[in-house]
Amino acid sequence: MSTDVMARILDLVSQAMNEPSTTGADLADRAYLSRFHFARLVTAAMGEPPGALRRRLLLERAAFRLLSTQLSVLDVGVEAGYGSHEAFTRAFAREYGRSPTQLRREPPRTFHQLELPCPSGVHFQPPGGLRLPATHEETSMDVLQQLVVHHVDSLNAILDRAERLDETVLDQPIVVSVETIDGEQTLRSLINAMVTQEEHWLSALRGGGWPDESDQSVPGLRARHEVAGRDYLAMVDETIREGRLADTFVDTTCGPPTTHTLGGTIGHVITFAAVRRTLAVGALETAGIPDLGAADPRPFLDDVGGQQA
Repeated sequence: MSTDVMARILDLVSQAMNEPSTTGADLADRAYLSRFHFARLVTAAMGEPPGALRRRLLLERAAFRLLSTQLSVLDVGVEAGYGSHEAFTRAFAREYGRSPTQLRREPPRTFHQLELPCPSGVHFQPPGGLRLPATHEETSMDVLQQLVVHHVDSLNAILDRAERLDETVLDQPIVVSVETIDGEQTLRSLINAMVTQEEHWLSALRGGGWPDESDQSVPGLRARHEVAGRDYLAMVDETIREGRLADTFVDTTCGPPTTHTLGGTIGHVITFAAVRRTLAVGALETAGIPDLGAADPRPFLDDVGGQQA
């Protein structure tokens, strides 16, 4: 099945997501096909009939709406094409194994955990689109290799630009210059930025907004990190284990929403957190607490490697 045909099918389904009364016959008409031929085409391309495909995507969107809005269960159900609270709750519980109310009470770490099984890998993508499966699996080693490639290429770019400068500029002492990372830094702001980074990307993966970073007391930062660090580690572990580093998602925390890969996001966090962590360790040493050294990951990875040998 060609990519163009699949894209056309998904375009029709996506357009009908906000039209609960749309039927399979309506979709076939829009594709200028008989209902029989349209059903054969969709089933061949997606592995499920058009009605099942649309119902599944609407339920996935309903799960997102339950977690991201204050709408009543009935209103969410009507959006998904159900005529009553009971009908929506039955259909939702049948697919998810829990009621809409239970989902709101115990939300998952990321929206990916609410993607229903399907043969095509096509799922609802918050805030309002569809996500196609990655064309290939990508492992943790791929990300590690690409981070090294990025470092080598970045060093080449730095050298290219250094050639434009005269000798006095090249030998001028550097006062910490990280304007591209943050504004004026304090130890508190650096710690908050690292915690918020975990919260930010978890919220983006859930289709949410910017996290609440109002509590920047040390106990508050610790409490926020206990939750965000745990969930971020679990998300990375799951992503690597399932070979989903090439999967994409829409970052709903920024405007306009931007599409990223999971691997790119993990690489982003590693890179920017390393800068902030180095500055934070330096600030601790200035404050008379030098026991973290440079927070070099090498000893940690050496120990991990030794334990696995």
